[in-house]
Amino acid sequence: MVADNRSAVRKVLIITLLLNLFVMGLKAVVGTWTGSLSLLADALHSVTDSANNVLGLVASQFSSPQPDRDHPYGHQKFEAVGALGIAAFLGIACFEILRGAIERIIKGGGDPVKISPSELWLLLIVLGVNIFVTFYERHVGQRVGSPILIADAQHTMSDVWVTITVLGGLIGVWQGIQWLDIVLAFPVALLVFWSGWNVLKDNLPWLVDEMAIAPEAIHAIVMQVPGVINCHEIASRGVVGRQAFIEMHLIVDAIDVETAHRITEEVEKRLQERFNPVRILIHAG
Repeated sequence: MVADNRSAVRKVLIITLLLNLFVMGLKAVVGTWTGSLSLLADALHSVTDSANNVLGLVASQFSSPQPDRDHPYGHQKFEAVGALGIAAFLGIACFEILRGAIERIIKGGGDPVKISPSELWLLLIVLGVNIFVTFYERHVGQRVGSPILIADAQHTMSDVWVTITVLGGLIGVWQGIQWLDIVLAFPVALLVFWSGWNVLKDNLPWLVDEMAIAPEAIHAIVMQVPGVINCHEIASRGVVGRQAFIEMHLIVDAIDVETAHRITEEVEKRLQERFNPVRILIHAG
């Protein structure tokens, strides 16, 4: 049975929510002080980080892996839906970055930006917080097998690259290179898009019931069990390592029901050893 790690997920999301609110506020304050439109836009981009944390908390609340009467296969698809919401936020962020850069190219510069070394140091603090959040969420997400934490870490990494771009652009402005932040905006937008694509690619198989395990791999394991004559109509779904489901028809060499049951249990045991956590449904004959 898959473990319920929602309490650990909620703890991480609450911590990162507080850190993201701090980052967003600091960007907004420094952006107002300096008159930097790119930094204010970055502060708006950071709003999505906080929104993602709230979305993750909501999704985690409803994503219990344990089945009930209304959801006999568990509730983990809620978490995958939450991860797709993060992918959508990443797509919006990518669009906003490109739109802002193109507008600045077409319309030209506005009021000059005034930046000081102390304000650059504040942005380095912001960058450090974002990097910590990214690795913290990714580490815990991989440890407890939470797609929402891993997806949110991907999103926060996109915010790291956006902050690096803004910081590089402001250093360029400080040195008199006004166009540097615009040039750097395009590769960062591509990195944001790539992060969103990875989140989408990791969670769509769960939602569309894509095959989780090759039937040949299941067949090879099952046929090693003494007493098994053949197995067919093998189907699987879910995600290996998170939660998988296997169904099959099994033909056994048994003189009574008790022997058939013992062979079936051995098949289940070997499949669980290889693909756990997994739920297995066998039709024996």
